Amino acid sequence: MPGWKAISPPRQTAPATHRSPATITTAHEVQGSPQAEFAERMFVYNYRLFDRYHRPVASIALLADQSEGWHPSSFGFEVLGCEHTLKFPTTKLLDFAGRETELQAEPNPFALVTLAHLLTKATRQDMAARFAAKWKLIQLLYQRRWEKQRIIDLFVVLDWMMRLPEPLAQELWQNIDLLEEQEQMRYVSSVERIGIEKGREQGLQQGEALALQRLLRKRFGAIPPEISARIAAASLSEIEGWFDQAIEAGRIDEVFGLIAH
Repeated sequence: MPGWKAISPPRQTAPATHRSPATITTAHEVQGSPQAEFAERMFVYNYRLFDRYHRPVASIALLADQSEGWHPSSFGFEVLGCEHTLKFPTTKLLDFAGRETELQAEPNPFALVTLAHLLTKATRQDMAARFAAKWKLIQLLYQRRWEKQRIIDLFVVLDWMMRLPEPLAQELWQNIDLLEEQEQMRYVSSVERIGIEKGREQGLQQGEALALQRLLRKRFGAIPPEISARIAAASLSEIEGWFDQAIEAGRIDEVFGLIAH
């Protein structure tokens, strides 16, 4: 999975010294699967940001993969006496496995997201267990008593990560309604719920579309513009059907000729 990066603009710190710059720029990279070029990408982003802002850049990696032995932390080269190396700190979510109780007690919002990541991986083949885990996390979220927008933002993340079949998703909403009545706190309104569900559907559609395009390019080469346009306008069910056809089709036009539209 390609990484996602978040770049923080320069921010003021202590007065400048030879060890402490007046401003710093941070770049956060999230990587969901092992990738041979990842450390090089960190290196490239770092020097491009340095070139843009002309000040030191702190590059930080968050690893969300499932490979215990993958811990990239540096990239560089040495040639003709010239050495250029980037060493960067990493946090690997897998390293938190077995510390679920500690994460539950931690008030930091990131601990809740890390816990959701671990539970999502652990319940990949068991939707009933995922339902129970997701419901427990939502209860923890409400117990934090954070301001409404933070609750909604984190709820959206949890909902996207821990996707459930529609019957279980509806049952979860019923549980949330009861919880909000008991706590006398209405965090997620009907309008916000519609927005969350729509956003989740759009996220699924975009993800499936990208996966289909990768498969088509791998099997058939460049994708004609008219097919790219059809994929962009297609529903989730259409994209899933095309994906299944693309696995065995001999030509790209066979994939789209087999789907009614």
